[in-house]
Amino acid sequence: MTTANVFFWFVAGLLPLSAMAFLFASKKAEKLEVQFGRLQSRPGFFGWYAVIKLASPALLVGLVCSILNMIGWIHVPGEMLLATAFALGAGSLWLGLKHVKHDFRARQPVEKTMQMMLFIAAIISVLTTVGIVFSVLFESIRFFNIVPLWDFLTGTTWNPDTAFLIGSGMAEGGAVPEFGSLPIFAGTFMITIIAMMVAVPVGLFAAIYMSEYASDGLRTALKPTLEILAGIPTVVYGFFAAITISPLVVNIAESFGLHADFTNALAPGLIMGIMIIPFISSLSDDVIRAVPQPMRDASLALGMTRSETIRHIVLPAAMPGIVAAFLLAMSRAIGETMIVVMAAGLRPNLTANPLEGVTTVTVKIVEALTGDQEFDSAFTLAAFALGLVLLVITLCLNIASSIVVRKFRQRYE
Repeated sequence: MTTANVFFWFVAGLLPLSAMAFLFASKKAEKLEVQFGRLQSRPGFFGWYAVIKLASPALLVGLVCSILNMIGWIHVPGEMLLATAFALGAGSLWLGLKHVKHDFRARQPVEKTMQMMLFIAAIISVLTTVGIVFSVLFESIRFFNIVPLWDFLTGTTWNPDTAFLIGSGMAEGGAVPEFGSLPIFAGTFMITIIAMMVAVPVGLFAAIYMSEYASDGLRTALKPTLEILAGIPTVVYGFFAAITISPLVVNIAESFGLHADFTNALAPGLIMGIMIIPFISSLSDDVIRAVPQPMRDASLALGMTRSETIRHIVLPAAMPGIVAAFLLAMSRAIGETMIVVMAAGLRPNLTANPLEGVTTVTVKIVEALTGDQEFDSAFTLAAFALGLVLLVITLCLNIASSIVVRKFRQRYE
């Protein structure tokens, strides 16, 4: 029996048994309520108590067997695992039904179990984050043992084509691989800055209009329509940038006597800005509308105009949420890959001219991890080094935004 079949029959058998356990326990509790009057807990809590009693040992057995099989200690046949899990579940269900009595407090164990599940979910989230950080860090250390950190951060040339020759005699007299990441991060920041220059004013002004000027009916129609932009696949944005916007940028540049590559940084920056507009507009709209109405009324009562109230009262009060929206949009722009691949190209280029082709960190990470070189080669390990630097930069942005939010909260709360 394959793993997929074991999982299917495990879930397919556990769900109806849990439904039966809930039904039997709740019905028994209802009968006791008719006989003895109001119980210590509602019948629904007795039903969930029976479900927990049934599912807990079955899930525990499945988890332990999966871990033992994964680390290679013991292999449990699928039929034995299913039989053991369902036998333990049936026995636990019998014990759970015996606890359904008029004086039993079923709500407390159910709530404690739910609290434990929430705690486990929080721990899993934290451990996942820690695991991601350490996995990237350890592989990055292996890369920095090959390429010095300072050369990686300050190098202006990215040419890892002969990286597979490192450590062999074939590298002598040939091309030396270079891992200067400065052109890659420069391209990333250039496209991100262009995108934010488009998305911040448009998204913020749209949020101000929808929250302060638009009628309820118009806002109900505008907001979902604007949020459709967030649901368009990035490959569609990439096609639009490569086929429509890039030639348009080239033609406009030629009309001014400038030269522009068909794979330039301006086109993906513009399209990426359009893509992240909903992240800014939707979140900023919700934050602005959360500002208490008495603050607006007091400002208007003191003689300030509507626009002055928005500038001096509403926006400062909503600034922490607006900064969070900006940061979310910036993170989305930094992590975009498909639009850059299709419209900006793959060539690392250290330039300040947005009409030239550049590339970004995420594109080079994908290129390094999908190549045909060994996983422990310098070219593949470079992806982890790029990811680590990008992680540190994102952390610094989060810290800076937290400082800004704290200052505004201290001033306006």
